[in-house]
Amino acid sequence: MPTPASPLHATPHRWTAYLLLGMSMSLVGIYVALTKPLVLVFPVFLLGWIRFGIAGLAMWPWLKKPADEAPMTRNTRQLVFLESFLGNFLFSICMLYGVSMTSAVSAGIIMAAIPAVVALLSWGFLREKIGLRVWGAIACSAFGIALFSLSKSEQLPGSDSTLNHHQAWLGNLLVFGAVICEAAYAVIGKKLIGTLSPKRISALINLWGFVLMTPLGFYLALSFEFRAVAPASWLLMVFYALAASVGTVWLWMTGLKTIPAAKAGVFTVMLPISAALVGVLFMGERLSAVQILAFGIALLGVVLATLPQSSNPATAPVSPDALR
Repeated sequence: MPTPASPLHATPHRWTAYLLLGMSMSLVGIYVALTKPLVLVFPVFLLGWIRFGIAGLAMWPWLKKPADEAPMTRNTRQLVFLESFLGNFLFSICMLYGVSMTSAVSAGIIMAAIPAVVALLSWGFLREKIGLRVWGAIACSAFGIALFSLSKSEQLPGSDSTLNHHQAWLGNLLVFGAVICEAAYAVIGKKLIGTLSPKRISALINLWGFVLMTPLGFYLALSFEFRAVAPASWLLMVFYALAASVGTVWLWMTGLKTIPAAKAGVFTVMLPISAALVGVLFMGERLSAVQILAFGIALLGVVLATLPQSSNPATAPVSPDALR
């Protein structure tokens, strides 16, 4: 068994953990905003297959079991599979297909529920104690993102409005499925981080993602015109793979070593904020006064979540050892 002084049990300082969580979700927002053209070039399953393949090559050394890591139990192996199946495979499918069938406004409002769903799952499965201030932070985050989404004026994609409105309910359902997957990803990650290192978790769930995507990904690759893909798209693909499968996962898992899952869920507000900033800085978009106010409310939730905790043991973070 690893000793308390081993790298596996080394936990970052609370403020460092907050920074890592914020950076993780900010990176998600950045790559979502910058890699939208990839969905127009590659089929969804081929896109995922190539992504996991590139990331797997980059993380190959991380697959090796550290000397201070205990052998994985059957329960740990099952959690690793679920982390990849829900957080990588199913989340990508629900999100990519969901947003193509509904409006960005509806998707944004539904995604605003992520912090609350993370908190509920953390309370139900991890037995984390959630204080009023954290619930207040969750409420600010959800309200801010919902207000930002409502301030947009986008229509359902496509030209056949009747067909689109008939499909919208399915698109909304798929987006909500993505919310459940993302919340489960945060909660299962908290369970795993007490047993495996962030690097091992990142590499293992990426390997499972590659396996799950291989049947359809390989089939689509057989008839895909790779020579028609522009060099710029390949550069975006490499960035997407390294950001989505390597950077964001390692940052998130490292932050979870210190921060309870319910509180960490508040940092998902950085995803739409960073995506919007990319649009403003690089794509000529503008933010209205209402949108700026919405982001201010969402960031207030982050401030509430990061204020120093009281000494009340009922609100103390759950240690990784207590979750095993």
